[in-house]
Amino acid sequence: MSIDPAGEEVLALTRQLLDCIARGDWSTYQQLCDPTLTAFEPEALGHLVEGLPFHQFYFRLGGVAGEHNTTLGSPHVRLMGDVAVVSYVRLNQRVNAEGRSMTVAFEETRVWQRREGRWWHVHFHRSEP
Repeated sequence: MSIDPAGEEVLALTRQLLDCIARGDWSTYQQLCDPTLTAFEPEALGHLVEGLPFHQFYFRLGGVAGEHNTTLGSPHVRLMGDVAVVSYVRLNQRVNAEGRSMTVAFEETRVWQRREGRWWHVHFHRSEP
């Protein structure tokens, strides 16, 4: 599937977002996310999370230690005017404490909204396959 330039921009922002999450870079996360970000994710135990404080807790724990890699499997970008939906399977490769490699997968959908000339991450849904 070919992605147009605006879709490529949103996909690059999504990769930047995932990279800052892996590194525990709260400053970049705040720059990319709308303060009213909403989310459904396993850590929220079925509840809709609103705002950034819930996420900040995990950033305070630090980024991923040691070797790691994040891959977006089968990314799909749908543009609808000033809204973009990015869907993919996120593959997280890590080396555990015993030195063995492991891969964890998540199904993710990220919603971006263009306002004031830039894209803001406004909602996501992450679940285990």
